[in-house]
Amino acid sequence: MGQTIYYGGTIRTMDRNEQAEAVLVSAGRIAEVGTFEETEKEAEKRRKAGEGAPEYISLEGKTMLPAFIDAHSHLSGYASDLLQADLGKAESFNDIQNILREYAEEHQIPAGQWVRGKGYDHNRLKEKKHPDRELLDEALPDHPVMIAHQSGHVGVFSTSALERLGVTEETPAPEGGRIAKSGGVPTGYMEENAFIHYMKEVPMASLQEFLNAFDEAQKKYASYGITTVQEGMTVREILPFYQALTRQRILDLDVVLYADLAAREEMLEALEPYREGYRDHVRLGGWKIFLDGSPQSRTAWMREPYENGEDGYCGYGTMSDGEVREAFRQTFRDHMQLLAHCNGDAACEQFIRCYEEVRKEFPGQEIHPVIVHAQLLGTDQLERVKQLGMIPSFFVAHIYHWGEIHRENFGEERAERISPCRSALEHGIRFTFHQDTPVIAPDMLETVWCAVTRRTADGKILGEQERIPVEEALKAVTVHAAWQYGEEQDKGSITQGKSADFVILDRDPCTVDPEQIRSIRVLRTVKAGRTIYERRE
Repeated sequence: MGQTIYYGGTIRTMDRNEQAEAVLVSAGRIAEVGTFEETEKEAEKRRKAGEGAPEYISLEGKTMLPAFIDAHSHLSGYASDLLQADLGKAESFNDIQNILREYAEEHQIPAGQWVRGKGYDHNRLKEKKHPDRELLDEALPDHPVMIAHQSGHVGVFSTSALERLGVTEETPAPEGGRIAKSGGVPTGYMEENAFIHYMKEVPMASLQEFLNAFDEAQKKYASYGITTVQEGMTVREILPFYQALTRQRILDLDVVLYADLAAREEMLEALEPYREGYRDHVRLGGWKIFLDGSPQSRTAWMREPYENGEDGYCGYGTMSDGEVREAFRQTFRDHMQLLAHCNGDAACEQFIRCYEEVRKEFPGQEIHPVIVHAQLLGTDQLERVKQLGMIPSFFVAHIYHWGEIHRENFGEERAERISPCRSALEHGIRFTFHQDTPVIAPDMLETVWCAVTRRTADGKILGEQERIPVEEALKAVTVHAAWQYGEEQDKGSITQGKSADFVILDRDPCTVDPEQIRSIRVLRTVKAGRTIYERRE
């Protein structure tokens, strides 16, 4: 790999908010950042040392930024979704049935084999409720069927699916989950740990089908300007796929794995080669736990009750304080990082409180725990988050996708405080943004737009006081995301010595009308000096 000089556009380095005229790349690293003359001078010195003459790439007036870093998502989930019926556009039970039938027919799935669907949202269905097994039985009577809610935390199984999984009237729900029943008979609907448990029992695609889907999924991420992604809950079932991905060197993106702490021994044995750094673009970053559900499904664990429902209902947690404290102790002993899914403020409180208690047992050691989603993290909790060095990773795109649902579930005042980015900024907290893909597409520019405008799908503003400047939103998907991963010395800004990871955009997010940020297009994505995505008109 030779030398390349990028020039002729706006280069926002995200390094102390500086701009540059040109960037020199050599052997996949950033060799010089500065004026055009400075980069040419350095390139000439390297040419004389034997590197060869530089290639010149004009930005043609476009904008270069450091590549985006995905602070939380599920790469395997995105790949898996490409092998399922997409129910995201369903507006009724009838739509769900038709989509499932069409998918089974189009893919010629034989009778008796599983059909999976993903992405339905009961909030957007005409019926305003979850489907049940009878609906799935009617759609595909000759197939076991499983469909997952858009949140990924609840879903429905058909009658034959329940039979294959051994779910009967006597089957108890796993702790932290629910198997819905009517007259003592399972309806097919499950929540949280129950759904996750049985979902993992559904047979997966073949190895080659999954590898092809992984390749397609990583190309989708690259098309959004992302070069580092996360496997936000690495379970034993997907270990063979990652072993095959690295063996066959399929990955272009860096993937950081956060493994299921409940399967610690097995995970450490299988992932030992990935603990000390990237190996064929994969490394082990730490452990992952779940402390509650999702606000749009009314399973997030809240300190105060939901609106318009059962009196006193606050959702529920999934782990005891003792279990969370032990998770922290194990993470400290392993010298890794702990990520916890926390949507509700009660779940956030449990995570914060347990960390306060356990970190005293390990003085001088920092693990920077990540509060994943932090949707309803209370502004009264922020000072403790700051003092503890915890990192909120906000799922700020909830404002657009489910803002009106949050108004219904929490009332206007609480809904306006969802993803309290401005408050976190004022407390001096370094926070990140994510899309929780496959819940929504890994569109970082949409997320930046959401943080800047806080506009909902119905066109209203939700929490104007929590808007933040564009530059701060961009930090959340570049420099701060690199810091979350402990990779700030290698990624997150266009700085000499770092990996040459760039995204080139058709417009500058810092100068366009903020309402237009969402429509900015990614033209090129560069990973370690190599173009891995280029938009074709």
